Amino acid sequence: MSLTDEDVREILRIIDDSELDELLIETDGFSLHVLKREASASAPSRTPQHPRGVREGAPPNAPAEPPSDNGLVTIDSPMLGTFYRAESPGAAPFVEVGSVVDPETTVCIIEVMKMMNSVPAGVSGTVREVLAENAGLVEYGAPLFRVEPAQ
Repeated sequence: MSLTDEDVREILRIIDDSELDELLIETDGFSLHVLKREASASAPSRTPQHPRGVREGAPPNAPAEPPSDNGLVTIDSPMLGTFYRAESPGAAPFVEVGSVVDPETTVCIIEVMKMMNSVPAGVSGTVREVLAENAGLVEYGAPLFRVEPAQ
């Protein structure tokens, strides 16, 4: 079974108009995981986004992953797609190693089927590592950044 861009848009419209909070569709060679979040008053968005560090089956408001052994928190990819560090080619990256972020700071964009999805940090702290390659394919749950949490 193959889905077109229009099929995915229709699925997202149906979810947006429904009482569903989460939907997972998996077929051979295709996976779509949508999690509805309340839009923030300052920046409403219809783009489905996954909270940082949430594992399959975890509640939607789960906190970011606990710090790893070296004290860094990993920001994982909320979806499968193409990872971009900047808004456009030649533009400055959203964050660099040493950048200070808060939970709402956009750290990258992931493109899925020609739809651009902003990824917030989900944690306050300082970026210590950039793990994904710009314009490279990332999978759901792939580590993108490591952040030293604010004390």
